[in-house]
Amino acid sequence: MVEKKSSNIHKTEGEVSFQDRCDNLGQIGQVLWFTGLSGSGKSTIAIALEKELTAQGKAVYRLDGDNIRSGLNQDLGFSPADRNENIRRVAEVAALMKDAGLIVLVSFISPYQEKRDFARKLVGDQYFHEIYVKADVATCEERDPKGLYEKARRGEIEDFTGVSAPYEEPEDPELVLDTEELSVSECVERVKNLVVPGSLTNFDNLS
Repeated sequence: MVEKKSSNIHKTEGEVSFQDRCDNLGQIGQVLWFTGLSGSGKSTIAIALEKELTAQGKAVYRLDGDNIRSGLNQDLGFSPADRNENIRRVAEVAALMKDAGLIVLVSFISPYQEKRDFARKLVGDQYFHEIYVKADVATCEERDPKGLYEKARRGEIEDFTGVSAPYEEPEDPELVLDTEELSVSECVERVKNLVVPGSLTNFDNLS
């Protein structure tokens, strides 16, 4: 729980609704949350998906772990407390972007189920899709696109997920992408089937 340090705060309601924004864009604002170990393929899939959806005329924005940590969250480390704050901030940003009517692609390790559930609740269950990008530690370490596992094994990186820090697998994700078995294009096609098209009224029949 984050301590609130501001007082005398009063939210201002505007005259443009979520439905107005969605109707204006011709799509439903929603969040696709990619979670998985470093090297599992989260960013690769999100980048490819962003390109395809944009080519189809969708308004899409991608929030990537390293990109956000180089700016908005550059003051955070990798302790459990900092990881939780990292995800809290990202969830708040994703919820705002969803409210603007955008399709938001979030690719973060986000190792703790509690914080992923927090993000779902904040965004709204019917607008949130948890996607588990699955690959075991050995496979991710073999790929090791950033050389992080090697550094973690040498003790140069503390609290590294999958080596010296835990990863809690999603309990009930909307989609599991096994990147040891599926190609990037196959993963993108499966995620595209998850994106809810059309107007806000399409949510009337969703649970």
